[in-house]
Amino acid sequence: MSYLRVKVCGITREEDALRAARHGADAIGFVLWPGSPRSISIERAAEIARVLPPFVWKVGVFVNASPQEIERAAGIARLDVAQLHGDEDVERYRSLAVRIIKAIGVAGREDVEDAIALPADVMPLVDAADRDQRGGTGRRAHWDLAAEIAKARPTILAGGLNAENIIDAVEIVHPWGVDLSSSLEDSPGVKNANKVAVFFAAVEPVRSVK
Repeated sequence: MSYLRVKVCGITREEDALRAARHGADAIGFVLWPGSPRSISIERAAEIARVLPPFVWKVGVFVNASPQEIERAAGIARLDVAQLHGDEDVERYRSLAVRIIKAIGVAGREDVEDAIALPADVMPLVDAADRDQRGGTGRRAHWDLAAEIAKARPTILAGGLNAENIIDAVEIVHPWGVDLSSSLEDSPGVKNANKVAVFFAAVEPVRSVK
């Protein structure tokens, strides 16, 4: 049996974090990059992280932050994972005491090869290609290319996922996990309780499959 993990990203409020956890989110993402409309401070992330159940991973999302900056943020907010969304050389971050996710905007064959070539201890996250917003665009990733990566190694799928397309996405890509943000929102960083509930109900049939 394989288990599909779900990460809810762009969290800015305690109530949204707790609601996602109650519905079964495996990870909660905090955007710690000032260029995002969902950005929060490290201190705010720490406040929200303190109310989460201990089994829910806390993920900090960074864009071109130094290893030292991530190490400081991880200590304050007690992060379990650092998600790198910029142009980082992952080798510089592998000595950190947190797990590493590397986001890759997949648009062609070279991107597929780059994702597959990541070190085994770095998890690729496939997203729609966007060098400005760095995720959270609501645009769908290239599922066929994502499937090639997921066939070679465990992969997280992001980009335009919602209750209507999640079953098709999982059946095509077979990801290790999925990452959602904008499709669950009323506005950037403010999750809609009904959208969250509807999504988790929709994804339930494919969360544990043979």
